[in-house]
Amino acid sequence: MSRSASADVQARVGAVLEGLVESGEESGLQVAAYLNGELIVDACAGVADPSDGASLRPDTLIHSFSTGKGFTATLVHVLAERGLIDYDTPIAHYWPEFGAHGKERATVRHALTHAVGVPQLPAAITPAELCDWDTMCAIVAGQEPLWEPGSASGYHGWTFGWIIGETVRRITGLTPGEALRTYVAEPLGVSDELFFGLPESELARTAPLVEGNWAAWLEALPSTVPFRQLVVPNRSVWTTAELANRREYLLADLPAGGTTTARAAARMYAALLGEVEGVRLISPERLELVAGVAVEGKDRMLLGRYAKGLGYFLGLPEMAGEPTAFGHHGSGGSIAFADRERGLAFAFTRTRLVGGAADTAARLLADEVRSHVS
Repeated sequence: MSRSASADVQARVGAVLEGLVESGEESGLQVAAYLNGELIVDACAGVADPSDGASLRPDTLIHSFSTGKGFTATLVHVLAERGLIDYDTPIAHYWPEFGAHGKERATVRHALTHAVGVPQLPAAITPAELCDWDTMCAIVAGQEPLWEPGSASGYHGWTFGWIIGETVRRITGLTPGEALRTYVAEPLGVSDELFFGLPESELARTAPLVEGNWAAWLEALPSTVPFRQLVVPNRSVWTTAELANRREYLLADLPAGGTTTARAAARMYAALLGEVEGVRLISPERLELVAGVAVEGKDRMLLGRYAKGLGYFLGLPEMAGEPTAFGHHGSGGSIAFADRERGLAFAFTRTRLVGGAADTAARLLADEVRSHVS
């Protein structure tokens, strides 16, 4: 893309962002996109904190919930590239305690495809427990699977993080956050913008989240829906602004989610597709493996039909349904993904959490970018 064309798409995306904020639909937004390893969009609009009116900046950190699962999956693939982890090795090989209660044959591949069978949390789980690494690893290791590992896929909304994160810790000797920094963020030059748990020093530049209709959307789900009943079994662990704005939550190493900037998340996906300033995270052969269809069909927790790669969702609506696009979205409407067909990496972060029919901004902005690169 020429410099003038890049400037044009940057201006058009910026105008859409400003319009969304001015309409009152949004409070703070970031969008970034790379094309064939080159940054073509790095735009933002709105306020970082409604209490003081400070402007949102490209380097403002935004907690983006499960968008961070894409960081977790990428970390695993970088470790696999280095021969440190194997997809088809049982998790219990690395973490013996995990093999209890019929999970001894559950593999790293099963974890990446939400097929281990332990998406559930105890009904009375508290935010304090959620933020305690050792407590949660013991709880997850002690769970009995709801299905034979590998026989079905059901979104492991919270438990994905401990299952993979503790496996990484056992292999590397690093906490998940330290491993993400060492193996992914530092090589890409984004060690101050790509996190699981935040260093305390970064809290001041993290935008508080605000509720749109997301909490109400969760509230409207029938209590018998598996996601409500098992994955987020009580209101205190719902993925809402109330939880995400808690200091102890933001500081906790929780690889089921992530705090980031749009430009850091887009840069990571761009480095999965190819080189970004001389850095490529995985080989082309591994990219084909991890971004191909690993499982597809009805998800036992979300109840819809999805295609999943190794740690990523494929062909989501924000990806225009493209089967060659892979990534992860987060509660409230953030998303980051790569489009292999176009050589495009895209990320969208927001401070206002919305769901259901109101969750249109990411698709709108991704379509705007795609229209310039197709």
